[in-house]
Amino acid sequence: MKNIQSKTAKRIRRKLRIRAKISGTETKPRLAVFKSNQYISAQLIDDTKGVTLASAHSKTMKDKTLALRSFAVGKQIAALAKAKKVETVVFDRGGFIYTGNIKAVSEGAREGGLIF
Repeated sequence: MKNIQSKTAKRIRRKLRIRAKISGTETKPRLAVFKSNQYISAQLIDDTKGVTLASAHSKTMKDKTLALRSFAVGKQIAALAKAKKVETVVFDRGGFIYTGNIKAVSEGAREGGLIF
């Protein structure tokens, strides 16, 4: 019989593999993205201090699709980063595949002025 793993367990394994390679600092924080079936959120995290610098969430947005809300979350997190004088970030996709909504967040953040 095969060892069957859940979808979430596989994503967490991918997430840990990614997190072993990247880390955020105060000048170049980690842009961590999480998506659920309904919402998407992004955080700027300084891993040296263990502090969240800024966060954005799609819960209050009224766009029609999650893709449009994801793009708006990217632009919002970029604006918050600019307010904190952060120009460059390290992108952490959180074990999710870099398509669809995750890609929309990164494109929104790039359009907002973040470099990664």
